[in-house]
Parts: sequence; C-alpha cells; structure tokens
Amino acid sequence: MIKRGKPTQHRCSFCGRGEEEVMILVSGMDGQICETCTEKAQEIINQELRKAGVEPPVEEKTGKSSKFGGPVELIPPKSIKTFLDKYVIGQDEAKKVLAVAVYNHYKRVSQQMKINEDGVEIEKSNVLFIGQTGTGKTLMAKSIAKLLNVPFTIVDATVFTEAGYVGEDVESILSRLLQVCDYDVEAAERGIVYIDEIDKIARKQGNPSITRDVSGEGVQQGMLKMLEGAEVLVPPQGGRKHPEQKLVKVNTGNILFICGGAFDGIEKVIARRVNTQVIGYNKKEFEKIDRENLLQYVSHQDVKNFGLIPELVGRLPVVVHLDPLDLDALRRILTEPRNALLRQYEELFSLENIQLILEPAAVDFIAEKALEYKLGARGLRSLCEAVLTDAMFEMPTPTKSAEQRQLIITRAYAEEKLERSRMGRLKAA
Repeated sequence: MIKRGKPTQHRCSFCGRGEEEVMILVSGMDGQICETCTEKAQEIINQELRKAGVEPPVEEKTGKSSKFGGPVELIPPKSIKTFLDKYVIGQDEAKKVLAVAVYNHYKRVSQQMKINEDGVEIEKSNVLFIGQTGTGKTLMAKSIAKLLNVPFTIVDATVFTEAGYVGEDVESILSRLLQVCDYDVEAAERGIVYIDEIDKIARKQGNPSITRDVSGEGVQQGMLKMLEGAEVLVPPQGGRKHPEQKLVKVNTGNILFICGGAFDGIEKVIARRVNTQVIGYNKKEFEKIDRENLLQYVSHQDVKNFGLIPELVGRLPVVVHLDPLDLDALRRILTEPRNALLRQYEELFSLENIQLILEPAAVDFIAEKALEYKLGARGLRSLCEAVLTDAMFEMPTPTKSAEQRQLIITRAYAEEKLERSRMGRLKAA
C-alpha cells in the first residue's frame, strides 16, 4: 500500500490520478488502484451479482449494522408505562404522555408515513418535558431506551453554539444517533433523540438579540428544520474536528425529538400570567391555584416568554410538566425502583460480605433532609454518601471475612454522621 506523499511516477491504472491527488493508492504487481475506483468496482460487482440472482453479503452491500434492522414492534402505551413504573417513581402524567408519543412514533414508522385514501398524513409530535432538577426527566429517557428497538441517544444542549463559533454544531445531534446505530442511515431515520437541558439555550433577554446570541437564539434557529423534518447533511465524526469527511444525508421526518429542561425561574412567568385577573367574576378561579406546584399550569406561552423562540415552541406541540417530589416520593425512590439507591449500597456492602440494614426511621430522615435541601432525587445520593462514608472507609478489610457481618443504620446514627459531614456544617452555617 502506498500512502499519499511526495509526487512519484505511481498513478491509478483506472482513473489515471497520481498519488498526490488521492488519499490511498493500493499497489499490485502490474498496476495501482485508488480508493475511489475501489468503491466503484465494488458497486459494479454487487450489481452483477444481483443480475445473476445472487444477493451480496450484508457487509459488502451496505456495511450497516443489523442491530436495528428488524421490524418495529408496536408496544401499547399501557405496557410502556408499566415498564417505566419499575424505574421511575410517580410522574404518572409525564409517563403517560411519553408512552403515547413513543407508541405513535412506532405506528408512524411501521406505516412508513403512508398517506391514506383521504390524503391524511400523520405528523410526529415532539415532546417537551419541564420539571425541577432531580424529578426524573433524564431517568425516564434512559429507562425507555432499555425497552425500545430503535436507535436512541441522549445529547446535551449546553455544548451547542451557532456555526462558526467554538463548540459543537447542531448537526452533531444526528452524529450521535448515527454512532449509536453504527452509521446505519436507514435505522437512524426512525430513531429517537432526547435533548437534555433545552432551557440552557434560551434567549438571554426577552426580546430578539441585537448582537449575536451564539449559544442561545442562534442554536434554536439551527434546530428548527431538524425538529420539523428535513434532509440534513451530517458529518459522521463531528464537523469541526474532521472537516475533510464526507457528509451523510439524514432525513429527520421520522425521528422523534424529546426535549427536557429544568426551566429554573419559569414559575415567576407562570405566576404573572395566572395573576393577571385578581378581581371580578374570575376571582374564585384564581383562588384555587396551587402555589406550591405552579408548573402544572405551564403553557406554550410561558415557554415562549421564558426565552424559547416561537418557531421552536411550535415544533414542540406536546408540553408536559413533572411534579416536584414530596416526602413520600423521595422515600419510595430510596427503596422501590429496580435500581433503587439503597439496593445499590446493599450490593456494595454485600461484596465485602456485609449486610446493610437501614431502619425505616433512618430512611425517613434521609428523605426529609433531601426535601429540605431541594435537590430532588439527586440529593438522596449525596446524603447517603455523607451517612455511609465512614462505614465504607472502616469496615472493608484486606482479606474478606468468611462470616457475614451486619451494619444497622439507625436514625440517630444517620443524624450524627450527617451533622459531622460537610453538608451538615454548611447547613448549620
């Protein structure tokens, strides 16, 4: 094999290009061939095989992965929600909306967007999740990925900037989807993308920017055609680090986009809207508003006022909120899900032949503190680490004991360890 270098007498025996004009030149006994002519020769061989009634091997024909090549299985919304119930506590309304959106997406893919006799074409319904941090937005996306037989990827909107600036292009969203399905374009065109932290690309001000908002409004404008459905030229390995690569055309018409974000501060926007009429005949209606959970009244208008441009909001027709976690939900999150936090710690201690037992009062204390710190389910892990760090430091031994030991965590023990921890000192200060 002769790689590209200084010009010599070597040329492709088929197209005549010299090695300075090609990337790779493969040399034989009496001639050479470049990478372009090799691809064309493979296409000719495949065509001749088909004419002879022989189907080329999958690897030679397309080079695509067969992981997502099977037929799409229609899973009823109730079954999808039942599966999510094993991993996500509460949030019944959000799980119901997500299950319906995914089921409808399956139906659209299985019917291949066929138009019926009345000329009706079913369009996709992209979903927008709004909820406080730690309420389960990303967890629902990760959980449903275990169930689906279509390419699924989670991307973070905070890294995107307008084209020409430091950061990642919007098209890299589809690059991640292609990587998941081993660059099988046909499979990627019926996948699902979860865009996390969508609120971080909101306008920096309520009005359109006079100067460029390269990580806000500019990114939103770049997403418009992608969310609606269009043919997008995607750099398979990312556009800015590999500018020489060939672009892949991906049609996003059958890709379902699920967006999620905390939208910190949108409660103030909702409060201003619901308090516009405080006197007159509608006074009683506004007296019934639940001030502790204003997110349940969120609308497209509030999202637009928060900083998402109207064109992007219109392409996210389904808006659903996630309820803030109460004490009972936090307690259940610790113990009930298949991947519950306490089960993880029990497994960690069992590897040292130690049986971890948390008394119900200790579980209640951890849940109460998580509610007090307002960190959602993510705060539970920080509290468990603060309570169990000393035990995890002291109890393991160089040689694992043959007989099983027990570690019983009481409420008094948990209170003492948390008070002495960094979190307890910060709270006391």
